[in-house]
Amino acid sequence: MSTEKALNTVRTRIPDASAKVGLILGSGLSALADSVAGAAIDYSDLPGFPRAGVSGHAPQLTIGQLEGVEVAVLGGREHYYEHGRADAMRVPLEVLQALGVETLVLTNACGSFRPDIPPGDLMLISDHINYAGLSPLIGEVTDQRFVNMTEAYDAALRADLKNAADAEDIPLTEGVYSWWPGPMFETPAEIRALKALGADAVGMSTVPEVILARFLGLKCAAISVVTNMAAGLGNEHISHEHTKASAPIGAAKLERILLRALRKGL
Repeated sequence: MSTEKALNTVRTRIPDASAKVGLILGSGLSALADSVAGAAIDYSDLPGFPRAGVSGHAPQLTIGQLEGVEVAVLGGREHYYEHGRADAMRVPLEVLQALGVETLVLTNACGSFRPDIPPGDLMLISDHINYAGLSPLIGEVTDQRFVNMTEAYDAALRADLKNAADAEDIPLTEGVYSWWPGPMFETPAEIRALKALGADAVGMSTVPEVILARFLGLKCAAISVVTNMAAGLGNEHISHEHTKASAPIGAAKLERILLRALRKGL
């Protein structure tokens, strides 16, 4: 019901609203929405959308043209740690699907485990580890809930983003992202455990949205902006303020990659 109400609001405010590509912008990465030639609607006006309560996010749905491509941009997300709901982004993603979105590109800020992906660099997510052990599909009654996550991050989309990064001369290393539920940061022992499991970075978002997107039949790609080395691996004082301050360094690179990829038909 909330999805229908939210979609009706979008259709009323933006009668010709449609999109091919959806974007979810992470902490400190919301400036890209300002480049969209279109209209924005506050989440507070959209039933079922989160009341994004994390600083560094811009809680608006922006719909319009970016590099000649019809896009729908979610300028903020609700995290599991805010209200304990893994499915908090289901309505926004269902609205994007109803608008015609087929491809979803997600961004986030993360802590790196690898010296070759230092703060300020980007990591193209090749796979993830749902270390939180939570699912946004709990309570779904249809057999559609048994989502095949073998290719959660589309190989062709990853190739397109890698090609765009190469053309911009920006390093974009692939790696495995692990979902930490938060809101506290990880201990050094927990980071060692995640490394042992095969993770290359850690963050507090993205995984539940990818599960929902695959449930809805969307193709996904995701890029992390490294804001710090994870606990025990660097000298930074890890904090959300540090994340927000560091994110723009990688965000400028990320924007160049996304704009080129859109121009090339992402």
